[in-house]
Amino acid sequence: MGTKNNVTEFVLFGLFQSREMQYVCFVVFSLFHVLTILGNLLVVITINASKTLKAPMYFFLSHLSFADMCYPSATTPKMIADTFVERKTISFNGCMTQLFSAHFFGGTEIFLLTAMAYDRYVAICRPLHYTTIMGQWKCGLLAGASWVAGFLHSILQTLLTVQLPFCGPNEIDNFFCDVHPLLKLACADTYVVGLIVVANSGMISLVSFIILIISYVVILLNLRRQSSEGRRKALSTCGSHIITVILVLVPPMFMYIRPSTTLAADKLVILFNIVMPPLLNPLIYTLRNSEVKNAMRKLFRVQGSTGEK
Repeated sequence: MGTKNNVTEFVLFGLFQSREMQYVCFVVFSLFHVLTILGNLLVVITINASKTLKAPMYFFLSHLSFADMCYPSATTPKMIADTFVERKTISFNGCMTQLFSAHFFGGTEIFLLTAMAYDRYVAICRPLHYTTIMGQWKCGLLAGASWVAGFLHSILQTLLTVQLPFCGPNEIDNFFCDVHPLLKLACADTYVVGLIVVANSGMISLVSFIILIISYVVILLNLRRQSSEGRRKALSTCGSHIITVILVLVPPMFMYIRPSTTLAADKLVILFNIVMPPLLNPLIYTLRNSEVKNAMRKLFRVQGSTGEK
């Protein structure tokens, strides 16, 4: 396949054409993005500063929160800035960078959730061997593997797209560069590439979702052996994880499990996936977790006493 490109930039249509709706988007998504960064940054700082949050679950949560800061940052700032621009453009290289970044952090998020599910499975189903199985080295390996897997997923997606010829149309009916709209613009047969995208993105999302749901079903069945207090604590933790799994994985399954076509609902579905899980995860994991809330209170008390001095 040739790589002749006459396109040096792409034109983004954005979310809405109405000027009033664009102003509303600026206010709402600016607020959401600031809250997302601050919320996840607070989780990362709390876990790393606390002497009590040393369990593997919190180690993975700090990685998830870092990914949740980066994932929307790949697309949201550009979308916010474009609300003031009549003609929303992005360079070819900028488009490919955005595509890579979004899929890198989004993919890593999925793999980290899988590692967290494995951690919960070991903690509940094999509690006597938990500290042996989930040692520091094993946790580091799982977290590192999640980032490497996210990178491999994203680099494949990007290499498949960047080598396509773009020789004419350059208008993307979206607020960022995603793979399906770009395949639609390519001046070549993208059927095979579309199938690889389904296998790479769609099947990763679907298989991860099935594995995670099965693992949590097994965990819930094993809770019958726990004491009432242990059952309550485990249900609270697993409930948080299950909510996050649904928020993170259902939109990508809708987007990428089908052939390379674009639907009217795609923009809103991918917007939900980029904005809402990273925004809600700090609330989901802190409001239902007394250990994290106590660690945050101690952190604020220490900062307050330092400030008074």
